[in-house]
Amino acid sequence: MSIEDLESYEAELELTLEREYRDVCRMFRYVVETERRFYLCNAVSQTVTEQAGRPMVTLELTDAWVWDVYRQNRFVPSVRVLTFKDVNIEELPPSELDDPTAP
Repeated sequence: MSIEDLESYEAELELTLEREYRDVCRMFRYVVETERRFYLCNAVSQTVTEQAGRPMVTLELTDAWVWDVYRQNRFVPSVRVLTFKDVNIEELPPSELDDPTAP
């Protein structure tokens, strides 16, 4: 397999993932971004504790979809994320939940 073939394959995987995201986005209430991954979920709880003098964030996601091009099953019943990095949690507005063309 050439480098060009590999790049084309990876581009196709990304395009497939983006299409899947557009299809499933309206099924979820929250968007969660961490330094490593991007999630859609219907419930999220966040706990911040101190670990070795640094704030550690624990996220518990329920009914989630994981943006990961190499996962075979992106739908998972629960996800637990531990991080010392920034976390972004957004509640999707109802219009985005109802609009299948929303990004």
